[in-house]
Amino acid sequence: MHIVPKRQRPAAAALPERRRPAATALPDSADSPSALGYRMPAEWEPQRATWLAWPHNRSDWPGKFAPIPYVYAEIARHLARAARVELIVNDAEAEERARTILTDTNVLPALETRIGFHRWPTNRGWLRDSGPIFVRDQSGRVAITNWKFNAWAKYRNWQLDNTLPEKIAEVRGYGVFEAAVEMKGHVRPMVLEGGSIDVNGRGLLLTTEECLLSPVQQRNPGMTREQIEATLGRMLGVKKVLWLERGIVGDDTHGHVDDIARFTGPRTVLAASEDDPADPNHPILKENLKRLRKMTDTAGRALEIVTLPMPAPVVFKGQRVPASYANFYISNRTVLVPTFDDPNDLKALNTIQRVLPKHSIVPIYCGDLIWGLGAIHCMTQQEPAEK
Repeated sequence: MHIVPKRQRPAAAALPERRRPAATALPDSADSPSALGYRMPAEWEPQRATWLAWPHNRSDWPGKFAPIPYVYAEIARHLARAARVELIVNDAEAEERARTILTDTNVLPALETRIGFHRWPTNRGWLRDSGPIFVRDQSGRVAITNWKFNAWAKYRNWQLDNTLPEKIAEVRGYGVFEAAVEMKGHVRPMVLEGGSIDVNGRGLLLTTEECLLSPVQQRNPGMTREQIEATLGRMLGVKKVLWLERGIVGDDTHGHVDDIARFTGPRTVLAASEDDPADPNHPILKENLKRLRKMTDTAGRALEIVTLPMPAPVVFKGQRVPASYANFYISNRTVLVPTFDDPNDLKALNTIQRVLPKHSIVPIYCGDLIWGLGAIHCMTQQEPAEK
């Protein structure tokens, strides 16, 4: 494991609410985030903001793009009530289009002071994967871990998205830890998407073998399980990696965990389950549940596994898409949950309310959004609050 420090950064831009100092260079050599007391907080811990990127890539929703900005507006409305929303737009013209839709849907001017705009060009808007993964130390100081993003090893145009962590660090004044690995005498950046992992903030991390270990996934060819675990430990403060097998049908990310299993407490995991034995997701999720029920926390205690139903298959133009209630997002005692006009919607909402009883559960219809092969968790990235 090799941490590449940022030697010098330009001065940070002024934020609407206050000015930030210039981003700082983090320590050199083998001083990893974990060794310096940093860890990735759980999603339910206090947040300063949610980062979103306004949708513009029509090819992500072929033939169904028109309603997507309005879905984003509805999501932004609820998130801005929970924490600040930092909205990335391609340019001034894109900001004007976004403002028009946010005004038409009465998000603006009502929540004007809760939404900030950043004019940075992007390839796509799936910030869970292209955005930074934030960490926080014991004193409450926030920093950014910067992993390489290569568009899930599927698309050639990812270079703009790969710049977002550094841009966010500059505007916030945060230091940056570069995630790089030494292999065979060469140092190279490690590829990781936020949707491929989920943490409890206390040393546990969920992921899948399909995503991080499969030879066909082309993220980090040649890296072993041990090297991946060590890197996650040093960068995110992880003490134990919990490996599920694979993701659901229709997921083009090679098995992101945020469609199948999510922490909702230090030892509580909501796990997707398919009751229909004829559904191809049935054996996949059955195997994942089998593994979860054998897993323990860092103290050797069994996890509490709560099953979450799946909606009926969602198919558009002959293609099954990765519809899952597990792709919810938690922000400051508010939980946005994807729904699909399905009989299991209410059961899923009630299940999530039961494990998060102090949170407000907000259903968001995602029948159109999921055609882009992602839902609410995929499009959001949380920034922890500084203590």
